[in-house]
Amino acid sequence: MIVCGISWGTEGYEAFGVDPAGRQVFARSFRPGAIGELTGFLHERAVEAGDGQFVGVVDSTNGTIDLHLLDAGLSIARADPWMLPGRPVDGSVSAAELARRAAAAPGQLAHLDMRTGTLGGRTDTLDHRLRRRPDLQDRFAARGALLERGTGDLRRVALTFDDGPCPPYTDQILDILGKYRLPATFFCVGLNAAAHGDTLRRIADEGHSLGNHTWSHPLLPDLRPEEFAFQIEATGQAMARATGVEPRFVRPPYGLGTTDLLEWTSGKDMSCVLWDNDSHDWSSPGPEAIIERTVRQAGPGSIILMHDGGGDRSGTVRALPGIIEQLLDKGYEMVAIEQMAAPDRTGH
Repeated sequence: MIVCGISWGTEGYEAFGVDPAGRQVFARSFRPGAIGELTGFLHERAVEAGDGQFVGVVDSTNGTIDLHLLDAGLSIARADPWMLPGRPVDGSVSAAELARRAAAAPGQLAHLDMRTGTLGGRTDTLDHRLRRRPDLQDRFAARGALLERGTGDLRRVALTFDDGPCPPYTDQILDILGKYRLPATFFCVGLNAAAHGDTLRRIADEGHSLGNHTWSHPLLPDLRPEEFAFQIEATGQAMARATGVEPRFVRPPYGLGTTDLLEWTSGKDMSCVLWDNDSHDWSSPGPEAIIERTVRQAGPGSIILMHDGGGDRSGTVRALPGIIEQLLDKGYEMVAIEQMAAPDRTGH
């Protein structure tokens, strides 16, 4: 059995493989954005190890690659904080430490699948979903610090895309939006923003809105305050380097958050943006299912959650024209998130 720890940092990813005795088998680094290269490398190692003899291990601060690796047919598990030593502010536990801790205690790993992704085995963490906390929603929505949907007074919806920028899917989505001359909002992961500045600039140049989706897509309730601050600030800086503007909208991964998160973002004059319409495209159900679910759930003020990164998004690309055309046929206007977040001042 080969156990491979997969870590992240400001410079990208590292893969470190060990045998059952904890001896190093391989080690390799990958730049930010090189997820395809990382996936291919790990797939080769899995083939060499033989059927059922390879598992990749991430920690709960690394939500950028699990679905990519699962899409490739790899066995992926998560090591939770209670298994691991402390970590730096700007990275996960090291790949070597992840691999050796996992090899020493395989029974403590949470094995992931496409249905659950990074959240597999963490049903307790779901209690932190901001959408399940009406007490927080009411308190922070009143001061403009939290948005789940528009008011519903106007027949408008907002298309939003998470986890990119991720070529080729982000560019294909931009092509479709350009054909229909429609705006959208892209909530970007810092590791991808740092790697794909040209795509980020294209999003901005074509008039779409940009939001902050953290640096490594972590489970936020597992982070110390200084780690959370890094996740938002480093991502905002990477996006500003590419576009000249730091986003003021933040989307917490998985909709997970706390009072501290909302206090921090509102203190920075930032707003947390959630959704009320989950297309479930992240689970790759096929374009027909994505279209049906999204259109069925749409209503005036809906914020629609879709993805341009985080896995194989070809189904999202194929579904998008059908979603747009059916929503237009139903009389919906598609707007950027700013128009959902602010009162309509046009009289329309």
